[in-house]
Amino acid sequence: MELEAFLRALPKAELHLHIEGSLEPEMMFALAQRNGVPLPWPSVEATRAAYAFTDLQSFLDLYYAGAAALIHEADFFDLAMAYFHRAAADGVVHAELFFDPQTHTARGVAYTTVLDGLERACRTAQADLGVSSRLILCFLRHLSEDDAFATLAEAEPHLSRIHGVGLDSSEQGHPPSKFARVFARCRELGLHVVAHAGEEGPPAYIWEALDLLKVERIDHGVRAAEDADLMARLAKEGTPLTVCPLSNVKLCVFKQLKDHNLAQLLRAGIKVTINSDDPAYFGGYVLQNYLETAQALQLSRDELVQIARNSLEASFVSDAERAPWLARLEAVAASA
Repeated sequence: MELEAFLRALPKAELHLHIEGSLEPEMMFALAQRNGVPLPWPSVEATRAAYAFTDLQSFLDLYYAGAAALIHEADFFDLAMAYFHRAAADGVVHAELFFDPQTHTARGVAYTTVLDGLERACRTAQADLGVSSRLILCFLRHLSEDDAFATLAEAEPHLSRIHGVGLDSSEQGHPPSKFARVFARCRELGLHVVAHAGEEGPPAYIWEALDLLKVERIDHGVRAAEDADLMARLAKEGTPLTVCPLSNVKLCVFKQLKDHNLAQLLRAGIKVTINSDDPAYFGGYVLQNYLETAQALQLSRDELVQIARNSLEASFVSDAERAPWLARLEAVAASA
């Protein structure tokens, strides 16, 4: 079986996907026109030309501007369904979608509008595409602890509809410790907890996410390679890393994909997964991330199976839900 077909056949979970970051320019312009929202760019082509990022912040500036097109429940439904169709075609059986309510509530869009649209898409994807999903509410770390607590308070009546919380946006200067009390409250409420750490921020941020936020997964985490003790801990404790290779190159974390340390992390026994992050902006959905990473780092088929297995094992689902995916994974591995 040729490599792309093999990778497509592998059942996989996507654990690091910002649903607002799957807003393709074509849909952005269609929604902006539908909703009467002006955009900073005159055309789809001009928008794509703006995707020359120098760092995380330069991306975020464009990301937040594009999100202005999302206003109604139907917008969030359409956005998520477009992602689910691409994910299903890539062999994704389960997706855990990050969403940023503060990006929308700050513009006057109600929290329930966002949640209703995303949740309807999740139900539709399960029924029509056989893709299961979870929703993870992310706090914007460049905003205050008080703002995060206010967002959590707004979400509390609807907590049965989400499965966890995360921490995203500008990493530099906003350590995980800033949100230790918020995450403590989230854990008391029974929510799964994850956090972005060690993308642009130092290994110390990963330590903080583990020790102060007590996260179950680290989103990105690639700078763990700079700290041997941290590498040993991640391997020993089996803490999953949701790595996003094409994103890391697009945001200049690594100069080129062949310089990426994913293979180093994997071969050190760390539970690495491959994900697309903000695929509309970073040049590829999850299958493209698997394919280009496999080629650039010369990953073996056994290693690729392990990465897919890691993603299924790290997902926030029951053993009963996970079992048929793992069985299918082993069948694909055996037939390759």
